[in-house]
Amino acid sequence: MSNAATLERERIEAGSKPSAPARAKDDAAMLKAAANLTRDLNVPRSAIYWADMLGSALLGYAGLFAAILVKPAWLAVGCGLVAVLALYRAGSFIHELTHIKKGAVKGFRFTWNLMVGVPLLVPSFMYEGVHNQHHAKRYYGTADDPEYLPLALMHPWTLPLFLIAAALAPIGMLIRFGVLAPLSLLSPKLRAVVVGRYSGLQINPKFVRPRPEGAFARDWARQEAAASVWAIALLIMVAAGVIPLRAFLIFLAVSAGVMFLNQIRTLVAHLWENDGEPMSVTAQFLDSVNVPPPATLPALWAPVGLRYHALHHLLPGLPYHALGEAHRRLCKELEVTSVYHDSTHRHLTALVVRLAKSTIARPAA
Repeated sequence: MSNAATLERERIEAGSKPSAPARAKDDAAMLKAAANLTRDLNVPRSAIYWADMLGSALLGYAGLFAAILVKPAWLAVGCGLVAVLALYRAGSFIHELTHIKKGAVKGFRFTWNLMVGVPLLVPSFMYEGVHNQHHAKRYYGTADDPEYLPLALMHPWTLPLFLIAAALAPIGMLIRFGVLAPLSLLSPKLRAVVVGRYSGLQINPKFVRPRPEGAFARDWARQEAAASVWAIALLIMVAAGVIPLRAFLIFLAVSAGVMFLNQIRTLVAHLWENDGEPMSVTAQFLDSVNVPPPATLPALWAPVGLRYHALHHLLPGLPYHALGEAHRRLCKELEVTSVYHDSTHRHLTALVVRLAKSTIARPAA
């Protein structure tokens, strides 16, 4: 990293505000174009949602059962990899659930929880409400953002720790739903901890989730009860020998693979360079990442529109299947000098290397 960049990092560590574009004023031309060019793309297409989610889930479970049943180790590993990629894609629809209006794709939320959320112990209540706060202009990148950590300003060891924590998440979810959830019904203090600390797919350790209210509280209760029953039943069946230990371990390995892959995607979803101060919409956009075609691998590690994460922060209500077309329209309309193009990055490796270099360049405490 250059000396200038190092000095800039030192100023950030010292508490001074970075210069443009870190907190640039909003680019009115880009924001206007984004709104005007995509008005006809805002309606989710139910057929696409259903076919994509159901196909991904069925392929994922087929891969999981094949990995459990086949004998050659190499074939089991191959089937497990298919299961990870397909269930990761199916699981990524939890992101869509937080943005599409209830009833826009009738029955989708219930079916997703039945097929994916509860079996993988990530019911949608753990993301709904949490993720929406990440999109609030006044919260993004601040201490009140549940999905933001200034990783680029942190120590290098935080990156592997960030990934290891995700790989262990399936065990944590079994404990959360199979042990802590039922025990918390007997202890108000434990319940407060479970709700505040262990009921959201957040990465900010300082974030404490408030208790749910109204209709959402009822949805939360139903989903949590279903996930708890499944977790307890799963543990009992393994202990009783109904489910072989090998099959259970393969299930945990596939679940860990899904969580790990999602964490890798999270690692490069943003540049993570904000030090906690509020940011303009344009600055939030520039801190986020698009990895559009011609790159092909992002279709696997950033599925369901997540490869257009920066564009999603401009237009959070746009259905995932419309983001590619929206990106093409904006690229055609906006000048090559527009800041819109600054959000485009080449591939995963370049983003990881950039992030790693930022942590290495961090001045010693």
